[in-house]
Amino acid sequence: MNIRRSLLLASLTALTLGAAAVHAQDNVLRVGTDATFPPMEFVENGKRTGFDIELVEAIGKAMGKKVEWVDIDFKGLVPGLISKRFDMAVSAIYITDERKKVVDFTTPYYAGGLVAMVKDGNTSIQKLADLDGKKVSVQVGTKSVSYLEQNFPKVQRVEVEKNQEMFNLVDIGRADAAVTGKPAAYQYVRTRPGLKVLQEQITTEEYGMAIRKDSPELTKAVNAALAKLKADGSYDAIVKKWFSAAK
Repeated sequence: MNIRRSLLLASLTALTLGAAAVHAQDNVLRVGTDATFPPMEFVENGKRTGFDIELVEAIGKAMGKKVEWVDIDFKGLVPGLISKRFDMAVSAIYITDERKKVVDFTTPYYAGGLVAMVKDGNTSIQKLADLDGKKVSVQVGTKSVSYLEQNFPKVQRVEVEKNQEMFNLVDIGRADAAVTGKPAAYQYVRTRPGLKVLQEQITTEEYGMAIRKDSPELTKAVNAALAKLKADGSYDAIVKKWFSAAK
């Protein structure tokens, strides 16, 4: 009888400890990211930072959860999420029909896409239509090239190999503008004064936070936290910090 009672107590203790472990895990939000894409997510002075990082930390706080980051190459984000290595993937992931077949997305949290960058004080280019006839630097092999070919045929394209060369041409006045991805443009403006990003975007592609299809409650909870941050001004403050049109 004593042996049975001991076994029963041992089983109950194990169940209790197991439940406590699960409960503890409930307070952790594991998020996969590839922190190599400033200003969205990157490592600075040995610490993860960036727009996505700050936003997710704020979402975690609003949900009463501690965020635990999992570093992984971008190509491994969706497979890692599906295999349950983490609960959510946030790494400047565009919402596409192809990705939506295998994962769910939160409501879009930021609009990326192509933008134009000019010298601060440039009065000849104030809107996208003003690009016609101007010299515009673009990086070879990027979407910027084909988009300008098709939609801005009067633009004089100056094609270069690297993003940095593209920005330098605008800096020294050999190009009137540069067309590139929104995150790269804002990161450059943030760290190098003298340039600005036009408010009007060329294209818009929306970023979303990827969550497994078997976790609809988590998607709902993250969406609610995001809505709360937008309502109380926290979201706008993070956007302003990382994506101010001119610095």
